[in-house]
Amino acid sequence: NTSYRNIRANMASDKPHTGVIAHTDAKGAFQRRESQFRNFIRKDSPFPPEAGRYHLYVSLACPWAHRTLVVRTLKGLEDIITVSVVHYHMGDKGWRFSSEEECPGATPDTVEGVSFLRELYFKVKPDYDGNITVPVLYDKKTHQIVNNESSEIIRMLNSEFNELATHPELDLYPESLRSEINATNDLVYPNVNNGVYRCGFAKAQEAYEEAFQNLFRTLDELEARLSKQRYLCGSALTEADVRLFTTLIRFDAVYVGHFKCNLRQIREYPALYGYLRELYHLPGVKGTVNFTHIKKHYYTSHPSINPFGIVPLGPSLDGLDAPHNRDKL
Repeated sequence: NTSYRNIRANMASDKPHTGVIAHTDAKGAFQRRESQFRNFIRKDSPFPPEAGRYHLYVSLACPWAHRTLVVRTLKGLEDIITVSVVHYHMGDKGWRFSSEEECPGATPDTVEGVSFLRELYFKVKPDYDGNITVPVLYDKKTHQIVNNESSEIIRMLNSEFNELATHPELDLYPESLRSEINATNDLVYPNVNNGVYRCGFAKAQEAYEEAFQNLFRTLDELEARLSKQRYLCGSALTEADVRLFTTLIRFDAVYVGHFKCNLRQIREYPALYGYLRELYHLPGVKGTVNFTHIKKHYYTSHPSINPFGIVPLGPSLDGLDAPHNRDKL
């Protein structure tokens, strides 16, 4: 019954937070756990597309959550899907909400009024035993978590809200390019998106070096590809570009130093850096990037990597505003 569910949820929400950094295999290699809420928004389903019904819980620091904000902006869904933003710091109880005054850019939870994101998870599923992660796509009508897997959320935003979107003509996952997009995602996700985490969260030298070599070998491959074509899958912007963008925009600011991904910075790759600048200046995208949240999250939320929580003042990111010159390709 409801009272029993609430008791279970309260007990569960007092459990120590198991951060993403905790999951490594016997060889010290970081292992990311799969998301558990995997429903889809579709017509003629329990979760049909409706204006104002769905809510995104995000962190401005998190590259996975950032994907959803970029697609929401590119598709013109800002007035259709509402958003709450957690505080940049992830402490013992995980992501928490705060006021704009306490943390500029963050918001309270305007939907369920919880203080910590974990409370939302346990309210929906009192016996939940997974990671407490962002993004979360939440149904305000049924009070259910629809999905917490970013790769699936961005596809829903791309295709299922076109009758409500300002830019329905934009298709980030066109049928003609799906095999190429999938192949690119299969290259970029393990080696770059997750690769930087495999470097940073490795607990053994061999595991770190393997992730490091895979990361920079893949960046070299992407540099060669983007020196010949404007986007990852040719002349059209796709979800593959969004997925790479949210890692690249954090690379020089955080991953080079904090995660020891220091062979080269993105600014040292002519094609990748121009490509990054073009995506950064797509309409609305720059407004989804918050370097204060990004830097303060990583440098203050991982005490096993940075025990004193010192946030570096650099590097300079002024170069992001330089002309990208990608329109020549």
